[in-house]
Amino acid sequence: MSKITTMKKVFFAVITLFFLNSCTSDTTTNDILPFVPVDETIDLSLPEYIDLQVPGGWAYAPGGIKGIIIYNLNGTQFKSFERAAPHIQPSACSQMIVENALRMRCQCDDSEFNILNGAPLTDGITYTAREYLVTNLNGAILRITNF
Repeated sequence: MSKITTMKKVFFAVITLFFLNSCTSDTTTNDILPFVPVDETIDLSLPEYIDLQVPGGWAYAPGGIKGIIIYNLNGTQFKSFERAAPHIQPSACSQMIVENALRMRCQCDDSEFNILNGAPLTDGITYTAREYLVTNLNGAILRITNF
């Protein structure tokens, strides 16, 4: 084997290890909230979901541990998050509420989370809000799942 071939193999191995290492996730696995199966269907024509018909609109829905928050991103794409605050055990005050259509707030300690991606906005909190998958079935029906 030539010296150049050996150097190419070493170089390839180093680059491969670098890329594999950079693919690791920095998200913290949430072991505080229990797993609860979620499979909800939301009809946007119902009065309780009227605000979801416009971008920036949001609504509460049943399901999950403490309920679900649904947010309309742009008229066709939606986000949904668990209402149970991700950083504390579920309790009477740990159900998050939406404030100013931009933040989700835990009523126990006033910690806040971004409604667009679930990221914590309060210093010292490492858990993101638990996100559920939203499938827009036909423009009028949403399916929210965690599988």
